[in-house]
Amino acid sequence: MPRFSIIVPTHGVPGRLADCLASVLGQSFADLEVIAVVDAPGTDADHDVDHSAAIVAEHAERDPRVRRTQSPPAEGLPGARNAGSRAAEGDYLLFLDGDDTLTPGTLAALDARLGRAGEPDLLLFDHERVHWFEGGQGPALTRLWQGAPEGTFTAAGHAALPDPLVPAFSAAYRRSFLTGHGLSFAPGMFTDTVWSVQTALRAERIAVLDRVCVRHLLRRQGARNRTAGAHHLELLDQFGRAMEGAVELGVAAPVLARLFRRLTHEVLKTASLPRRLPSGRLRRRFFRQATRLYRLHRPEGFRPPAGSLGVQHRLLGAGAYGTFCLLRGLKSRAQKAVSTLRRYRAKLARRLPGADVYAAFLKQPVDENLAVFSAYWGRGYTCNPAAIHAKARELAPHIRCVFLVDEEHADGMPDGVECAVTGSRRYWEVMARAKYTFNNVNFEGRIRKRPGTVHVQTQHGTPLKHMGVDQAAYPAAAAGIGPFGKMLTRTDRWDYNLSANRHSTEVWERAFPSGFEQLEYGYPRNDAYYASTADDVRRIRRALGVAEDRTAVLYAPTHRDYREGFAAQLDLAAFCDALDDTHVVLLRAHHFYEGSPGLEEAVRAGKLIDVTAHRSTEEICLAADALITDYSSIMFDYANLDRPIVVYADDWDVYRESRGVYFDLPAHPPGPVATTLEELVGVFRGGALHGERSRQRRAAFRERFCAFDDGHAAERVVRRVLLGEEPGEILPPMPLHVRVPAPTPARALTH
Repeated sequence: MPRFSIIVPTHGVPGRLADCLASVLGQSFADLEVIAVVDAPGTDADHDVDHSAAIVAEHAERDPRVRRTQSPPAEGLPGARNAGSRAAEGDYLLFLDGDDTLTPGTLAALDARLGRAGEPDLLLFDHERVHWFEGGQGPALTRLWQGAPEGTFTAAGHAALPDPLVPAFSAAYRRSFLTGHGLSFAPGMFTDTVWSVQTALRAERIAVLDRVCVRHLLRRQGARNRTAGAHHLELLDQFGRAMEGAVELGVAAPVLARLFRRLTHEVLKTASLPRRLPSGRLRRRFFRQATRLYRLHRPEGFRPPAGSLGVQHRLLGAGAYGTFCLLRGLKSRAQKAVSTLRRYRAKLARRLPGADVYAAFLKQPVDENLAVFSAYWGRGYTCNPAAIHAKARELAPHIRCVFLVDEEHADGMPDGVECAVTGSRRYWEVMARAKYTFNNVNFEGRIRKRPGTVHVQTQHGTPLKHMGVDQAAYPAAAAGIGPFGKMLTRTDRWDYNLSANRHSTEVWERAFPSGFEQLEYGYPRNDAYYASTADDVRRIRRALGVAEDRTAVLYAPTHRDYREGFAAQLDLAAFCDALDDTHVVLLRAHHFYEGSPGLEEAVRAGKLIDVTAHRSTEEICLAADALITDYSSIMFDYANLDRPIVVYADDWDVYRESRGVYFDLPAHPPGPVATTLEELVGVFRGGALHGERSRQRRAAFRERFCAFDDGHAAERVVRRVLLGEEPGEILPPMPLHVRVPAPTPARALTH
């Protein structure tokens, strides 16, 4: 009897099915079976369905763990899942859509969590929605982990349950639990609504795993439950089934009330979107049926929520369709007005890009308790500015902190962080009025430095390559920064400049000849390397999909000015193949690039994880057992962890001549140096990675470049800049020999 049965409906997904199956069969945890559900013979199968069946047959021939069963296409997804459930023999069932994938290490993580939880009925885990073009959208079910009880619990013991929006593919189900209760997927659309409710309510022991285990593809055509048509009436059928089942179980009144509220919210959402119900007749029909169900299933003593949503509850209960439409129309007109205003402002901004707005705000007084933070031209909450921002909220709560972000990254900002979108009216206001500004690059040239304001340049790395005016002799590099006169005008706004080591202090003074004060405090982002615990290391590795039994090797190459686009100097596919199955490579391309083109097979095989888009470089470093880089400044930060570093310098001469460097890296490296793939593989297969020579080089490198990083850099910045403490009052960095960095993954995983 296998540990897991993964049920995969295959109808209509021939282009993605092979990837789906590979993601399962390539798992490090091998005690599994795949139940591939193909279309039953004699149906109106099209070419794609036949192709899917052929793909399943090929995999079954190669791997006996692949079994197939059949379901009529007319029974849809619910029928296919039910057919797969009947054929399954595993201890636990997982449901995976045929165009989705399991993240590497998922089954091992699930097995471990199930064991620790004492084999619960239901284990909920996270998934990530992956847009067909734009990529992943991050964890989707973070609401379930907030406030979740330790160990196991019932739905009554967790306020986030039952959640009708939890998809079937975001949980593992004990097979004996499902069969004992006779649970199956209800027919029709929105089948997961009833399934998630009935499994959560019947489970006597529920556990959670805060880990993205499934990458769920969002198709370009969109999900059918978001398209227009009469099929949205089936949502009401599922509403009725879910409520009737809950009543039959005799669930506690608070649980019934929150189930009713969440189901009603989904019904009101559909009723408020005319595009889902395209005709007036269909909208009236939907509303009448919804009113009947609302009255029928409303729990005794139920109180509608406050605000606009509560008004919609009351209108639905009263059957006041006309008033509901009026309210919806007013809201729609208001939204259109706001949209029109935004378009007008955007048009004005294109003609006069913020000049008038900014000028008006400059006439207002400086806000002495306002601080603005930005990183990498608005690319999100990251790097030194984010670390200072977090510490400022802790030590200087009287300072209002606003983080600048571009529109593309606005949705990814952490909860509780006040932000302003670059170019918006709020952006110009805070830039005009803030007493303090922090940035790891430069603000745009139009920003004025007002008298009495304070600007802190945090930097974002220790310089190996030439910076600032030192690039003048290197045309390819100089072209990227524009006229040197404008660059120096921007650096003249700096009051303070952060330095992580004395080498950096010397370079910054040479490369940016302005009148700023050097703060030799270390890099705040590197505080994480001393504050993180073994639990943090384990959590981060799970979130990235690194299996506990894998050695994670981080490959982080830098940008090359002499070449456009990202192309790894290292043949990553060959390197991944050369490592044994105990290793996994984490690819962190430069922030100018994203994606891992040409490496799809390595990703599918679980040998490579692309972490380029992950927000926190620090978390990735904490997860890695070793680092491979060429000339990236990540090596200086990673050295704080006192873990092996390998320099892959196959084009050192070209890089040095095209960009210019401040010291001879191959002569003074932080560890072994390789110039060919064969040499690099030899470092990992032999003893050079952990040898005495490697440790000596790393110790010398840390002594030179980690002098100020001791875990308290952010505190020093806040005390000096925001709290106004004198330099002599700031505690100096601790000596290197007394610092204790975060435990290595090997140590973390043994505790």
